[in-house]
Amino acid sequence: MIHITDHGRVRVLTLDRPEARNAFNEALYDAATDALIAASTDNGIAVVVITGTGQSFSSGADLTEMTQRNSGVFTNGRHGFAGFVDHLIDFPKPLFCAVNGLALGIGATMLALSDLVFIASDARVRCPFTRLGVAPEAASSVSFPRLLGRQNATWALMSSEWLSAAECVQMGLAWRECAPDELMAETMRHAQVLASKPINSLVETKRTIVEPMRVEFAAARRREDAAFGVLLGGPANIESLIAFAERREPDFSAIDDSPIIR
Repeated sequence: MIHITDHGRVRVLTLDRPEARNAFNEALYDAATDALIAASTDNGIAVVVITGTGQSFSSGADLTEMTQRNSGVFTNGRHGFAGFVDHLIDFPKPLFCAVNGLALGIGATMLALSDLVFIASDARVRCPFTRLGVAPEAASSVSFPRLLGRQNATWALMSSEWLSAAECVQMGLAWRECAPDELMAETMRHAQVLASKPINSLVETKRTIVEPMRVEFAAARRREDAAFGVLLGGPANIESLIAFAERREPDFSAIDDSPIIR
């Protein structure tokens, strides 16, 4: 489910659910969170890199589990989505993402919570929230405007359209675009540069950068959770999940004829 390898003072966490395009189910949220906790307290690890196996970085939340959650038959993990996001935000050491392929949902929003993002030239990124009839997540309603600017963030979070690697770099969601066969080498080259520095200095430097954002992230997550509470399991979300199961595009026209209730 997740492979952990150390290269000197750099730890690589590789998401490994190829049968589900590395989608996050509760078990993967728990495994990834445990790996972040372990790396944060390991005095021999200075930098962490997250990547994926196969053709996907991560295809986001496991929609099978989303359907189960809507039905009321669901068992939460020890950490789950919220715990994973908590530890991404609070991770004290430099955190890199090497986007090797498709990145959707949390696979996209986690990029804005990392410190440096390297992306393969054939990778694509998508925030499919409106297509799923839900709202943004993981503080992306704040992190995306901060990184991308309001208009780029609006497009990324509202359109549910794919963003190319070049667009991600141009917008500021990724730092470097790499040839696919050079992605990990380039990511590791930069990771090793930081890993050669004193860990305490890296940690304190990151804290000075990230600390001002924490209050904003917390407030954004409360707003996003409230929006999810309104939308999850609602008519648009159900139509989207049925359409996914039936391998068709969702049709929101009838749903949008009903009045908006706030």
